Amino acid sequence: MFQGSFVALITPLKDGKVDEDAYRAFVDWQVEEGTDGLIPCGTTGESATLSHDEHMRVIEVCLEVADGRVPVVAGTGSNSTDEAIMLTRHAKEAGADGALVVTPYYNKPTQEGLYRHYKAIHDAAELPILIYNIPGRCVIDMSVETMARIAGLPRIVGVKDATADLTRPLQTRMTIGSDFCQMSGEDATVIPFLAAGGHGCISVTANVAPRMCADMHRAWRDGELTTTMTLQDRLMPLHLALFCESSPGPVKYAASLLGKCSAETRLPICEIADASKARVKDAMVGAGLLN
Repeated sequence: MFQGSFVALITPLKDGKVDEDAYRAFVDWQVEEGTDGLIPCGTTGESATLSHDEHMRVIEVCLEVADGRVPVVAGTGSNSTDEAIMLTRHAKEAGADGALVVTPYYNKPTQEGLYRHYKAIHDAAELPILIYNIPGRCVIDMSVETMARIAGLPRIVGVKDATADLTRPLQTRMTIGSDFCQMSGEDATVIPFLAAGGHGCISVTANVAPRMCADMHRAWRDGELTTTMTLQDRLMPLHLALFCESSPGPVKYAASLLGKCSAETRLPICEIADASKARVKDAMVGAGLLN
């Protein structure tokens, strides 16, 4: 259903508020640069510290600017099932093409609890759902067996896999089938992930290198392996630099170097250190994004 380079959009801020003008321009730039799909209100969009009103408005603006040119999969997850249902219903009403629903953080549900959480959201909102499995931030890891059980629900269409376990897409494909959409959540391992049966990536790096990321995915799909590997090698230092501190601190700083928005984040994410700024800038220059 979804494939290629999807961007986990940053949410530009100015003086503590969502900078809607910068956000509109940023979303339009992403589409013009060839990004295959948009993910508003994910981790990179600081969804954890957006108010409900801000969260819903960010999704609405993204849909307005995208205007059907590319799919929009809205981040609607929460560690509260009721809250996730509310946000997913809103995304459906706003016109989103799908919802990205993270596993419940902090609560530490059992595998049965995970199944019931996703089934409740699935049953409450008629929208295609991507499971977002990111043990590093949520503590819990959805097993392949549980994912297969959830995938039996008709509107559970795939997963954003941020486990960084390259055996996982193989296991998932063998257990659930090749039609189950697998999107990598780890920029640095995206090519091995695609080789293991993945369909694309929900990328942090695409915020600042959208054309290069999209070109790499297109080269992969076209079987142009030399081009694919050249682009991967060019992007790798940038992938690593953008996670030198907690995301989205580094990628927002990188976007500010391009003049796309301020580097402002919302606490507890804070301004990155000077050494990190130097590393991000060097990686941007190395990738050919800055002179």
